[in-house]
Amino acid sequence: MSHPFSDLTPDLVLDAVESIGFLSDARVLALNSYENRVYQVGIEGSEPLIAKFYRPGRWSNEAILEEHAYAAELAECEVPLVAPLVHEGKTLFEHAGFRFTLFPRRGGRAPEPGNLDQLYRLGQLLGRLHAVGANRPFEHREALTPDNFGHQSLTTLLEGNFIPKSLLPAYESVARDLLKKVDELYARVSYTPIRMHGDCHPGNLLCRDETFHVVDLDDCRMGPAVQDLWMMLAGERQDRLGQLSELVDGYQEFHDFDPRELPLIEGLRALRLMHYSAWLARRWDDPAFPPSFPWFGSERYWGDQVLVLREQLAALDEEPLRLF
Repeated sequence: MSHPFSDLTPDLVLDAVESIGFLSDARVLALNSYENRVYQVGIEGSEPLIAKFYRPGRWSNEAILEEHAYAAELAECEVPLVAPLVHEGKTLFEHAGFRFTLFPRRGGRAPEPGNLDQLYRLGQLLGRLHAVGANRPFEHREALTPDNFGHQSLTTLLEGNFIPKSLLPAYESVARDLLKKVDELYARVSYTPIRMHGDCHPGNLLCRDETFHVVDLDDCRMGPAVQDLWMMLAGERQDRLGQLSELVDGYQEFHDFDPRELPLIEGLRALRLMHYSAWLARRWDDPAFPPSFPWFGSERYWGDQVLVLREQLAALDEEPLRLF
């Protein structure tokens, strides 16, 4: 049985964009995206548009529209971001069974790892993002929890026979030990969930004309504010302490940060590690995945994962990062 995205040809992409009233110049460029399919489409007499085709079956229409409403709310509060294009009062369209959204084309550079001046400005941006995000909860989008990012990820990997038999006992053992620690961590650390970006790695915060802006709210969900901060930190512990201080100083100009969330960082990192492997497993029937991730399923990959999870287990026993 072919994957739904197999039917998403360049001609269908052009037809979809033209079906809502745009005239293309027949140029289509596939951009580097796996979860969804994203294309730059040339528009006659105008700037190209970015067309994002949502993965069938992942989000409900209500969840997608809630993402779009969040983006509109952020834009209204002058938070710099790339928001969906509103065309004839709508942001979500459908053509030949595919749901899609258009965005203006907006480039930029990712921040430099460890650049303290940039971290201060990124903190300001994330503080503004969370000041809006804390106003109300999502109603149709899931939260980030140890269950869906951790336990369900492990179930996917064990039931799908993705892990080589020689490494299965070692991986399952360390994963279960890790999840036990993460569950204990979540049980003792209290936090107030807010609407957050959810996938806030440096590639989703781009700088253009000396201003950072947010892109790709596809993974926005409820969760702890620190989830959007920890991926900005890099290097040794002492480096990360200095970076955290700059980030939070900028953040607190616009929104209060609760330092009681800091112990969650290593738990959130553990969940992201497990969720990434499970994401690859769940997408393996998509023809774009095997050639792009040929190492998935190899003994080397899973051997490395066992080591990485063991290191993460040790990290959870270390003293959490703290503010000076």
